Amino acid sequence: MPKDVEDTLKMLRLVRKHHCVIIDNRPSYLGMLQKVKDYVTWGEIDAETLALLLRRRGRLRGNTRLTDDHVKKLGYENIEQFAKAVLEGKARLDDIPGLKPVFRLAPPSGGFKGTIKKPYKAGGELGYRGSAINDLLKRMA
Repeated sequence: MPKDVEDTLKMLRLVRKHHCVIIDNRPSYLGMLQKVKDYVTWGEIDAETLALLLRRRGRLRGNTRLTDDHVKKLGYENIEQFAKAVLEGKARLDDIPGLKPVFRLAPPSGGFKGTIKKPYKAGGELGYRGSAINDLLKRMA
């Protein structure tokens, strides 16, 4: 792997396979994604999938699970309401004190649907997938 791609993956905190990070759509992040497009897959997450990720794979320092009690301290009823607020831009994931920025996922149940080395549009798994990322994340959560 080229050194600049490796450095970009480290900046995105993607140092192992099956790791997931949630980023916004700033131009700097989009440029980083274009640089590593042959090594990662990405798309737009919806509120339901974000809530599922936070509930099943959200971890705080000390490897404790994220619960509704943690988001109630921020003024939200539950994790689902907090996930909607994050996607609307009213809240950020770093508002939860001690939340780890990386979600450690399992391999997808049922396996990958295409060839791992090809772009998503060509029947593979890599690159931009749009809203189809939600199906993959649900199978990996």
